[in-house]
This record gives sequence, structure tokens and C-alpha cells, in this order.
Amino acid sequence: QCPRLVKWCESVATEKRAAYRSEEYWGKPVSGFGDPSAQIVVLGLAPGAHGANRTGRVFTGDRSGEWLFRAMHKAGLANQQKSENRDDGLKLTNAWVTVAVRCAPPQNKPTPEEMRTCTPYLQQELECIQPRVIVALGRIAFDAYLRLLRTRGLLLQPKPAFAHGGEAALPDGRTLFGCYHPSRQNTHTGRLTPEMMLDVFRRARHVLT
Repeated sequence: QCPRLVKWCESVATEKRAAYRSEEYWGKPVSGFGDPSAQIVVLGLAPGAHGANRTGRVFTGDRSGEWLFRAMHKAGLANQQKSENRDDGLKLTNAWVTVAVRCAPPQNKPTPEEMRTCTPYLQQELECIQPRVIVALGRIAFDAYLRLLRTRGLLLQPKPAFAHGGEAALPDGRTLFGCYHPSRQNTHTGRLTPEMMLDVFRRARHVLT
């Protein structure tokens, strides 16, 4: 349904990055993964061009995933802190990781129309899992979940503002946390530290007690 994204995913999988020249790229939409009975869902924006678009599993094989799974491991939500490929033994406990847009977008920037096109897939995924807590990585993922609520006729007044560590009780009974995305820009500048990310996951677990 999104020709621009299909073209980009396939072209990246063909041209490849030099460091991964010998690997076979996934080059297709990427679904979420984790514990099917998870109470915590981690929501990112989209697969990385040379991360999940290469490995076929969200947040696997790139720097953002290193930060994410290290924090989840320390919070007791993952059995290991590294995620390099789909067969590396990573298992999540009481957590599911997914993305608002299933295909890697150019410059990591999906269009509003592409975001809307993917919303039903996220909705179906969450209906299967029925989590109690959503941890949104970045403002766009945060707003994507609020947009999903609006499609269900659930409006928040006032609308929660994204902030790292921000917490909002939602009309669907869930709790939404904001967390800075573990992008290079955020981690290299110190805007996001390992302690800051771990704190969000510890608070997310505390909500469940």
C-alpha cells in the first residue's frame, strides 16, 4: 500500500551497506516480536534501513537496539542485552517490541499518509496482546499511539505532551510513557543516557505492581 516504502526497502536490500555486503537483507515489512502475553509494549517509529530491514526483527542489528535491549535486560524484561540477528537467542519476558510503521522509510521519515496506512496493523497487533503499558520511543511514536486512540473515538483533553519520562493515564485503561528514542543523535549528545532509559522501564514495571 506504500509504493515509496516498498521501493526504498528493496533498493536498500539490494545495494546494501559495505559492512553487510555478504549478508542477505530482509528487505520487507517487519512485524513486532516478544512475549505474546506481554503487559508492556515498546513502540518505536520504524525499522532501521540497515538494522531491522536487514535482520528482519525490530531493533535488531543496530545501535538503537543495543541501547534498548541493554535497558530492557537490566529491567528484567530481556534475557540478554545484545541483539544481533533473529537467531541470537534473545527472548523478552512480559514485553513486546513493535513499530508504528512496518517498512523502513527514507531518512527515517515516514509521511503522514504512510503513518495512517500502518495504523490498522498496529491496532490489530495490540488487540492480540492487550498490554497495560505502552512505552513510546520518541515523539512520533508517542503521537502515533494517540492517533490510534482517536481512530477508536477516544479523545484526550488536554492532549498529553511528549516528554522523556512523561506518564499519562489513557481512556483505554493503559498507561503511556514517553522515552527519548535511542538514536545516535540523542545518545551521542547525552540527551539520553543509559540511566534515563532504564528508569523509564523500571517505572513501567512499577505500574504493573
